[in-house]
Amino acid sequence: MQLLVISPPHPVPHETALVSQLLAAGLARFHVRKPGWEQGEMAAYVADIPTRYRSRLVLHSHHALVAELGLGGAHLTAAGRAAKARPTLAPGQTLSTSFHTLAEIRQHRRRYDYVFLSPIFDSLSKEQYAAAFDLAAVAATLRKLRQRAGYAPQVLALGGIEAHRLTTVQQVGFGGAAVLGAVWQSPDPVAAFRALQSIIG
Repeated sequence: MQLLVISPPHPVPHETALVSQLLAAGLARFHVRKPGWEQGEMAAYVADIPTRYRSRLVLHSHHALVAELGLGGAHLTAAGRAAKARPTLAPGQTLSTSFHTLAEIRQHRRRYDYVFLSPIFDSLSKEQYAAAFDLAAVAATLRKLRQRAGYAPQVLALGGIEAHRLTTVQQVGFGGAAVLGAVWQSPDPVAAFRALQSIIG
């Protein structure tokens, strides 16, 4: 089971230093989601992270930088999907997206290397963003997808992921979880990540 971390939408003090520490602590993928940022701001953010970690960065915008800077991948937003703005990626660079219904997972998952499904639990970072799924129905859907030939991408849980919910996430059959609030709302984001990582091994 893999654990991903998503950036806070607004800058936090010493953010890129904390991101570097998260990656040094074993974080496999860090998603940079900064709505409204210009390409120059995104490039400067990436430049603050040591080169050896950049292959683990996934951008939610300004996807041209992914190929240009040799980053890990691109994440398509709903608006990007609607605009059919599929970025050009090099071998090994991943393409991911976020879905909010099981129907979307069933219909479109094969176009991506992995996908997020949200909100699984009440969001920690977005007010009034409540859990939207029956977990038994999610488990049944994921089980069917695993049994079908040609199933490739992992489905990761997003929304309200906290330490005490990781066991449930595993039991439902998710391939992993993406975390935002549980890390960035902590006074020590790196310690919070380490605690989550220790649970999933």
